[in-house]
Amino acid sequence: MSSSFSLKSFRDLLNKPWKIFLFPTIKSDHFYLFIKLGLTISIIFLISHFFYLSISYQKPQIHYNPLALKQMFQSEIPKTLPPTSSPPQDPIPTNLSHIVFGIGGTYSTWKNRRHYSELWWNPNVTRGFVWLDTAPPKNETWPKSSPPYKVSADTSSFKYTCDYGSRSAIRIARILKETFNLGLDNVRWFVMGDDDTVFFSENLITVLNKYDHNQLYYIGGNSESVEQNIVHFYTMGYGGGGFAISYPLAAELVMILDGCIDRYADYYGSDQKIQSCISEIGVQITKEPGFHQIDVHGSPYGLLAAHPVAPLVSLHHLDYVDQFYPDMDRIDSLKKLLAAYKADPAKELETPYLTFKTWKTWSDGPFTINTRPISWDICRRPLIYFLDQIDVEQEKTQSNYKRYPSPIHYECEHADYVQPLKIQYVNVSAPKFSASLWNKAPRRQCCEVINSSDSQVINGSDSVIQVNVRACQQFESVTPH
Repeated sequence: MSSSFSLKSFRDLLNKPWKIFLFPTIKSDHFYLFIKLGLTISIIFLISHFFYLSISYQKPQIHYNPLALKQMFQSEIPKTLPPTSSPPQDPIPTNLSHIVFGIGGTYSTWKNRRHYSELWWNPNVTRGFVWLDTAPPKNETWPKSSPPYKVSADTSSFKYTCDYGSRSAIRIARILKETFNLGLDNVRWFVMGDDDTVFFSENLITVLNKYDHNQLYYIGGNSESVEQNIVHFYTMGYGGGGFAISYPLAAELVMILDGCIDRYADYYGSDQKIQSCISEIGVQITKEPGFHQIDVHGSPYGLLAAHPVAPLVSLHHLDYVDQFYPDMDRIDSLKKLLAAYKADPAKELETPYLTFKTWKTWSDGPFTINTRPISWDICRRPLIYFLDQIDVEQEKTQSNYKRYPSPIHYECEHADYVQPLKIQYVNVSAPKFSASLWNKAPRRQCCEVINSSDSQVINGSDSVIQVNVRACQQFESVTPH
């Protein structure tokens, strides 16, 4: 067809005989008028419809139901997904019976390390198992004070390509799955740890009660040493310090765990593998400062004496640090610490003294916390008091602290130091701590020195001061006046 198709040609086309089957006989001028009128009406309709759609788009969509739309494309919502609205909180708070512990160990190390678990394990009450690489000999009696044991499944078919690690990382990573597959009832949380981890169970319960166990939670803490967090992950709950996984998250994790372990065959540790698999589900770690990996060497005194305002949940690597109290072996030292914890499980101990070194290079840092050095000047060093004994009454605790002699065999002779050097004992009286206070905004407690100007005398020459710990009053601070 020519591009110069004329109006006359168009009229001739309309006047051909076939037009009688489609149109009535009308004059051509009337026909063109009819066409223009139709086009005008169509344009008006389109413009009106456009404005209608614009206005209706801006109105609230009152009848829109996202759940109905979701059900159009999904016949059944997986049971593991959280419901559209939050479920009501369980009326029964989490207690020890809702927690199952999975402890990673070996038969060869258990003989020397079982005492750590026995410090906090309550037979026939605490639930869980220590998972060994091989079964003990049949003629060996398993200690009743120890957690019951299970033997891990064979993991030789799994890949492990980390040339500086151990294949045991696979077995330890699978403890969660093997524990889950036991099908124990009434479980809200799975808590993983090592055979040299000491848990403070009541404080652990306090922490877990902050979270809804029906949701997907992965709770733990980092290493204290920056070098460890760089080599591994800041987003990981370190396995030795322990971590907690809610039942719904465990139910999803065990479905992918074995294949996931193979995908991360080049990762060093079990906790790295667990975190990587959990990240595939889309869950991030919830950090709690009470989980302690103790990736330090030396004395843990400075670290613990400035504990954050949070429940002390766990301690790890206790074979690699100095004992907590001088002149006591490691286990007896821990027993003394636990005795104080059981009397009042909220010990709030600000910037730690640098009494420890980094885990890998034995350096003075960096750490994930601020530290302050201990001066070489004896007159600028703190006087250190260790717990001597503790008494529990109905509504309060009375703890006594005894001064520890300086490892340097001379004392400061400055005049300002004379009076403090006379103080050999500090008695601390405090009301029994209520775990419900952890649900409030964190604040340290306040104290009063009762007899700072008139110290008592014990055994003829040893002086003692009395300190009363209490809740802080409104507008109270340590700001100098």
